[in-house]
Amino acid sequence: MSSDETRDGVALSNLDQPLFDGAGATKRDLVDYLDAVAGRIVPVLRDRALSVIRVRPGQEPFMQKNLPKYAPEWVERFSIWAAASRRQVTYAVCNDRRTLLWFANQRAVEYHPSLFAGDQPTHMVLDLDPPEGSDSFRLAVRAAFLVRQALEDAGLAGAVKTSGAKGVHVFVPVVPGTAVEDLAAATRAVGARAERVDPALATTAFIREDRAGKVFIDSTRAGGATVVAAYSPRVRPGAPVSFPVPWPDLDRVAPGDFTVHTAPGLLKDADPWAEAMPAPQRLPADLVEEGHTIPVARVQAMHEGKRRAASRRARRDAD
Repeated sequence: MSSDETRDGVALSNLDQPLFDGAGATKRDLVDYLDAVAGRIVPVLRDRALSVIRVRPGQEPFMQKNLPKYAPEWVERFSIWAAASRRQVTYAVCNDRRTLLWFANQRAVEYHPSLFAGDQPTHMVLDLDPPEGSDSFRLAVRAAFLVRQALEDAGLAGAVKTSGAKGVHVFVPVVPGTAVEDLAAATRAVGARAERVDPALATTAFIREDRAGKVFIDSTRAGGATVVAAYSPRVRPGAPVSFPVPWPDLDRVAPGDFTVHTAPGLLKDADPWAEAMPAPQRLPADLVEEGHTIPVARVQAMHEGKRRAASRRARRDAD
């Protein structure tokens, strides 16, 4: 077969090149996979600022937020001022198959959409990040069930997916008009409640050295953060994908079960992420109130880091 072709008006090139070291896949495999799941992944990318992780031959993977100037005019986009980097950033918006194929041809492997659709936050997200080890995914699964219990106790429900790496993501859709500050607070409260269920397994400690081999319940994804999309491939050995899993099956799967090679056959005609996602929910007032009493993890960690650094300097000076 030729390594060059056109789909939906998008010229595709170098399709027979290896995707990245350890992928066990070619660029064609990436294009074919994304084309096969376009009807499922485009809805979770639609109307959201999109960051991607690209892998060029001979280079390290890199995250691209700013849409390149050579992007076709038909790629939808919007510009915002990024206070952190003090610059104007023009994000792509992937609203159709043609844009997805263009990104695939750019060797964009991972797709990280904003948690905002337009100017509205749409989901609470808990990211379960386990420690390194042979059973890390199993630990993440156990922690995910702690989060599920905390959600159920609060009258909420969520859908779960593998991260495509070693972790697990729990998504809880929220009603339009939810205030970002309240969503962030409620996410902190769910994380804290899940930690209290089994503090020997899970922790909300933001500073890595304080986690003591436990699963980190990351409740910081509200606001301007991104999370890898359901069905997105990952730059990991074997080219796994972030894949929706029914709660009853979560402790029966492994991240490597879902790859660019296997996922289309497992999906067939279904869209398990859309099917598993509950209707948007209103955040309980008590959950929001509790969350507003919990310090923002990044801010707390920053102050703690400064305190520890000052303590180390003082000890050195004393010596």
